[in-house]
Amino acid sequence: MNTSRALLYSFTDPTFRPLKSPPDISSPKRRPRERLNFRVRLHADHRCCVFRVSARNSGRGETGKVYADVKSERYEIVDSVPESVKLEKDALEDVVLDSTMPWWEEFPKRWVIVILCFSAFLLCNMDRVNMSIAILPMSAENNWNPATVGLIQSSFFWGYLLTQIAGGIWADKVGGKKVLGFGVIWWSVATILTPVAAKVGLPFLLVVRAFMGIGEGVAMPAMNNILSKWVPVSERSRSLAFVYSGMYLGSVTGLAFSPFLIHQYGWPSVFYSFGSLGTVWFAAWLSKAHSSPHDDPQLRPAEKKLIFANSFSKEPVETIPWGLILSKAPVWALIVSHFCHNWGTFILLTWMPTYYNQVLKFNLTESSLFCVLPWLTMAFSANLGGWIADTLVSKGLSVTTVRKIMQSIGFLGPAFFLTQLSHVDSPAMAVLCMACSQGTDAFSQSGLYSNHQDIAPRYSGVLLGLSNTAGVLAGVLGTAATGYILQHGKNSSLAFITAETMIYIAISCVAHSLPSLLKIETLNLTTSESRALIHSLIAFSGSWDDVFKVSVGLYLVGTVVWNLFSTGEKILD
Repeated sequence: MNTSRALLYSFTDPTFRPLKSPPDISSPKRRPRERLNFRVRLHADHRCCVFRVSARNSGRGETGKVYADVKSERYEIVDSVPESVKLEKDALEDVVLDSTMPWWEEFPKRWVIVILCFSAFLLCNMDRVNMSIAILPMSAENNWNPATVGLIQSSFFWGYLLTQIAGGIWADKVGGKKVLGFGVIWWSVATILTPVAAKVGLPFLLVVRAFMGIGEGVAMPAMNNILSKWVPVSERSRSLAFVYSGMYLGSVTGLAFSPFLIHQYGWPSVFYSFGSLGTVWFAAWLSKAHSSPHDDPQLRPAEKKLIFANSFSKEPVETIPWGLILSKAPVWALIVSHFCHNWGTFILLTWMPTYYNQVLKFNLTESSLFCVLPWLTMAFSANLGGWIADTLVSKGLSVTTVRKIMQSIGFLGPAFFLTQLSHVDSPAMAVLCMACSQGTDAFSQSGLYSNHQDIAPRYSGVLLGLSNTAGVLAGVLGTAATGYILQHGKNSSLAFITAETMIYIAISCVAHSLPSLLKIETLNLTTSESRALIHSLIAFSGSWDDVFKVSVGLYLVGTVVWNLFSTGEKILD
């Protein structure tokens, strides 16, 4: 006995008219030449027949075929149809449609967007941190001193700084899909060109690294814009933490694979292989992503309703109310806190392999492998923090309180563990302190990094670009200053002036600008008092301890600013 499928009926709309219209299965509008498969189960007189229906939109009309699973066996041919196989007209009175849509088509579209953003940020940090490993053989090959290495490391931030606000404005006006796609392709090409530029000369290398920063600079504002439209408030912390954990896992991947590629194929192979991955991501992004749920014709009604339940106005942004934005104290709290946070974060990102190599005496492979542990810790902590934050919000705790709790952990945790580095007496404990420092730092993803969408959802791209500009300034100045500190120590007037100026700006914002915006009297420090505080934070002697002291000081300043002036409520429509 054989089992096969028998074609019972083939139809083309409008000739096909069922006896009774089947129930609406809410299938989304499909693109031409897309197939829809489902089963029809018919019940009559204690019998059940199951038919498979295949329908295709060919672009010229709806066509379909009905199949039945049949078994062939010996039988006698008779002139009339037996009563047992007759199908009465009322058999369709009890029609049940079972959708057989593949599971990947039922997967929430908003999380498809989140996963694609996660992948983009994975590539973002893979392409960024590979230089922190490759710079060791590159500097040996070209006889670069620490100051030159610091200049090369900071050149990325020159371009990164230029496109923060511009990327936010662009994303808010034309949509995050175009902007993020542009960014990935741009920085991937710049990554591939890095070895060529290095062989031509140092000025060309600095330009290419700056060009790479231009591409990566639009990524965060574009991502923030697109997620503000796709992700409901109840999932905001989780989604953003997951996306930002892509950066941490990108660091893990880059630090883990870079030494292998360098040893096997030379340092240029790192840039060629990592850069080429951007084209693969871009193809998936073009086919799956949409800037807004309104633009996605395949979005299911139930998911659309969930997304729009707590939505804001979807009208495009025509003009940016800069005066209104800059008049809000929570906006300045974001800017100052972002600066304080990124000073320490970017120093660790770019200088950690060098620290492991020079201070802990690890070789190239060991340096990169031990760098992986802190980033893995960050990836875990970011998602843990996102889950905790969303849980607290769902249980009734105010968004403001949640954001302050999470960001306080993100500031005070790294500050504590960095201060312990000068007291440890083994490489293992130093690595553990680094891991704990960056693990607690990752709670910031549910703090200040989620706050842009809280306070100004329509302008979230611009707002993140604005605050991240301050963060990038911290990266540029902190990375370059670290090189000067390590090379010149107390003789490095540039390093001292840079750190002093930046901390003074942060303290001034706390002591003068923000209180005046709130019309309150607080932290009324004089200039001499501010400078005394700065000098208590900075005591350069040319060691890594002094590098970390500046970071700790800024973490403490950020904690004060954030808890005084931040909010989780919407302040801009």
